[in-house]
Amino acid sequence: MTSLRDLPSVDLLLSEPGCSDLVLVYGRRLTVDAIREALAEIRASHRNGDAVPPPNAILISTRRRLENWTAPSLVPVINATGVILHTNLGRAPLSRTALAAMSTAGTGYSNLEFDLETGKRGSRYGHTAALIARLSGAEDALVVNNNAAAVLLVLSALAARRRVVISRSQLVEIGGGFRIPDILRQSGAKLVEIGATNRVHLEDYAQALDTEPVKLVLAAHQSNYKIVGFASEPERAEIADLAHRHGVPFVEDLGSGTFLDTAAFGLAHEPTVPESLAAGADLVTFSGDKLLGGPQAGIIAGRADLIARLKRHPLARAIRADKTTYAGLSATLLHYLKDEAVTEIPVWRMIAADLDGLGRRAAAWSDRLAASVGADRASVMDGESTVGGGSLPGEILATRLVALRPPSAGAFLKNLRRAGPPVIARAAGDAVLLDPRTVLPEQDEALLQTIERTFHEI
Repeated sequence: MTSLRDLPSVDLLLSEPGCSDLVLVYGRRLTVDAIREALAEIRASHRNGDAVPPPNAILISTRRRLENWTAPSLVPVINATGVILHTNLGRAPLSRTALAAMSTAGTGYSNLEFDLETGKRGSRYGHTAALIARLSGAEDALVVNNNAAAVLLVLSALAARRRVVISRSQLVEIGGGFRIPDILRQSGAKLVEIGATNRVHLEDYAQALDTEPVKLVLAAHQSNYKIVGFASEPERAEIADLAHRHGVPFVEDLGSGTFLDTAAFGLAHEPTVPESLAAGADLVTFSGDKLLGGPQAGIIAGRADLIARLKRHPLARAIRADKTTYAGLSATLLHYLKDEAVTEIPVWRMIAADLDGLGRRAAAWSDRLAASVGADRASVMDGESTVGGGSLPGEILATRLVALRPPSAGAFLKNLRRAGPPVIARAAGDAVLLDPRTVLPEQDEALLQTIERTFHEI
């Protein structure tokens, strides 16, 4: 066809036999939109001398549009980077039990805010509070949608338009440009910086508390950076004691937060939630989707009277967690209570993975790939994994890597990202490195098939 007069109408295309399937799958309205866009593109290209395609070609173009429009942008990927809590890849993968609990809660109705005993309105806050309290030693707990929201709520409810003391060494920035000074200003609290970047003394806190009225003392754990060399700061117990002698709450933002001792796995010791509370923190805030290994959430644990004030604040409703989060978080917390976190929570299973086991998986991968892409293209080498997610900066875990040497590492990585399922790996020189630590065991076959297919495409 050479003339736009030959271009079929929308109605004519809708009557074509092949179009009925599109309407059945994608609905009439979306199909009509795709047809109109396809026709508009043909009219524009015709002005440049292109011929008018036949109806079947127009429907093929329509189908492609519909597939692109409706394809999910959020898809599962295989994380072969060796970064366990990879923020860009969704941080902590959930346990099977947590996933099942979230699915059950989301499939039908639940008693989210309904008291089954009295038949009256209940509170969503109770679904995890007892579990957190039992694990941490806190009097009460509150769950919101992330840790940044937890810090914002604490400051807004307890220190709006009042002075909050914090060390200059703790004015941290985390991913996405989130900064402690900014959140303080957003809450309406007035920032009182003390000490120097590398050193702060207990006397600095005392001077700030004695000079003008202070409403709260805040500590932000250095979870995503380290200050080394000529550096020091008081113990949290000393800060808590000083704050209490001045009648002021001491709040610690742990950031990642953990219930297990990371030192037991060959890593630096990360302050645990129970340790922080035992040292005198009145409230502790931490994430649910980092070292805890659960769904995205911000958790506030500590004194019951302060938690009660947080629950009453209007902001609490705006940042509250939903039913699936409560279900997944409860299931995750139960893993800790049942002493099965290391075997059931993927994050801790990865952290605890032994080098011999990682070596066996890497060797199996390498043997399979060497047979497929060439013996000189795949080998096993020593390497390092990291925890990531703003946790344990500078800490590494020894691992075994598979080193692939495709013709072009950059092109190979790009094609892996475009594959189905996408594989995310890292490069070192001309090699592409695959770390079995962060690949779930059930993903091994999909990973190897994707690499073999992609290797032969470049």
